Amino acid sequence: SGMTERVWGLTSYSIGVARHHGNEGTWRDAEDGTLGRNAIAQGSIDSTVAIHVPLNRTATAYYWIAAGQDQGEIQKLNEFVREHGPETVLRRVRAYWKQWVSHDHPHTGLPTDIRAFYRRSLLIMRTQIDNHGAILAANDSDALDFSRDSYSYLWPRDGALVALSLDMAGYHDVSERFFSFASKLIAPGGYFMHKYNPDGSVGSSWHPWAGADGMAQLPIQEDETALVLYALWEHYATCRDIDFVRTLYAPLIEKAGDFLLGFRDLRTGLPEPSWDLWEERRGVLLFSVASTWAGLQAAARFADIFGDGERAERYRVAADSIKQAVEQHLYSESLGRFVRGLFWKNRAWEQDETVDSSQAGIFLFNMFSPDDPRVINTVDVIKEKLWCKTEIGGIARYEKDYYYKVATDTDQVPGNPWFLCTLWLAQWQIINAKSAEDLSEPLDLLKWTIKYSHDSGVLAEQMHPYTGAPLSVSPLTWSHATFVTTVCMYEKKNHEIHDRRK
Repeated sequence: SGMTERVWGLTSYSIGVARHHGNEGTWRDAEDGTLGRNAIAQGSIDSTVAIHVPLNRTATAYYWIAAGQDQGEIQKLNEFVREHGPETVLRRVRAYWKQWVSHDHPHTGLPTDIRAFYRRSLLIMRTQIDNHGAILAANDSDALDFSRDSYSYLWPRDGALVALSLDMAGYHDVSERFFSFASKLIAPGGYFMHKYNPDGSVGSSWHPWAGADGMAQLPIQEDETALVLYALWEHYATCRDIDFVRTLYAPLIEKAGDFLLGFRDLRTGLPEPSWDLWEERRGVLLFSVASTWAGLQAAARFADIFGDGERAERYRVAADSIKQAVEQHLYSESLGRFVRGLFWKNRAWEQDETVDSSQAGIFLFNMFSPDDPRVINTVDVIKEKLWCKTEIGGIARYEKDYYYKVATDTDQVPGNPWFLCTLWLAQWQIINAKSAEDLSEPLDLLKWTIKYSHDSGVLAEQMHPYTGAPLSVSPLTWSHATFVTTVCMYEKKNHEIHDRRK
């Protein structure tokens, strides 16, 4: 519906077929300034509407779309707008969201542009979150042209890390809805599937139930299950809402913890193979292993809280075993650093020495101390090998990344720079900062993130290594969440450094 200066309704309209039988769309009907007033069409349809105003003065026109479950609900929404007026509705919406985003931390140590982008990121993230708890990865229809599918799914990993950032920013009610929603999705075996539709049904996937050898395998990424537990513990550690987590102990924590406990290769002590967080390869990946360790630690703490001491001990023993196995199997003495993962080749486990930004999992989940030389060497090689040596800069996902590949010179451009991978480097710098001066580098990376955001203020998944133009979906919820997490970490460390000076 529409209006201009209290004149209700549309001046004209046209409804027709688009992108079918050679029809481009009703926008073609608008080129001569007159719409055909075709009132109905079937199949692949679109519409064009007109609101005419005199050109000898200024005028304001409003146009709105009402969406509802049935015709009655749509009519009620339309009547509400007509009764109160569009400007009143807009004013109320502005006032609500201004208040919603204003309860964040003061961030007195941050420049104005970073504080503003932090608030914008929170608002963008909220637009990607269903009121029933589903945190969607992205809502960008351009992805349909690339893969004939969208990003409008809940990936439990993305959801968990977004919920973590929301808790750090103080939006606990939003993260609680995610955890409650997740507890209804988990499979009877205690794991999460690849991704889900916003209504909770299982989404499309390219992870098969059988391997190349024809043997059955779980089509999962284990980090997705582990990170929900990890983020839930961080939520509880912040809120201490025992009544809330009590409702999740049996349906979520216990089931996921038992799965992580049992999904292990007793010969190596490591988790069984699963798909990596980039969803491209199946093996025993360092990121997945580190997150599994963190998930088991979280499950053990919850078990202690609820008096389940026997289970807590089993979780801790398993976590300790995994950590020892990482030192034995996922560390290379010759390289002096951790490796990306293990892959089964020629009837044996072989180390994959490819440098991958996801190796940041070794410090992101506190598996090893940040001052451990093995961790330092791992991050140093990530900075050396994955930094894009162009005017744009930024960290690529991994060496010779092929996804949306632009450059052919992989020595200069190992892959397109990703916002979240670059912000992991900023988080590493914050974790290791000992003085205010040490915070200058991560601050520069926060400014870099803003510099290469879209003019609208949204962050894509990745960017063009030579122009900085956004590539793939935009906005990516995970990108904005990683910015929020990094800002919260920066502010916390900044306060700690200033408190030590007093």
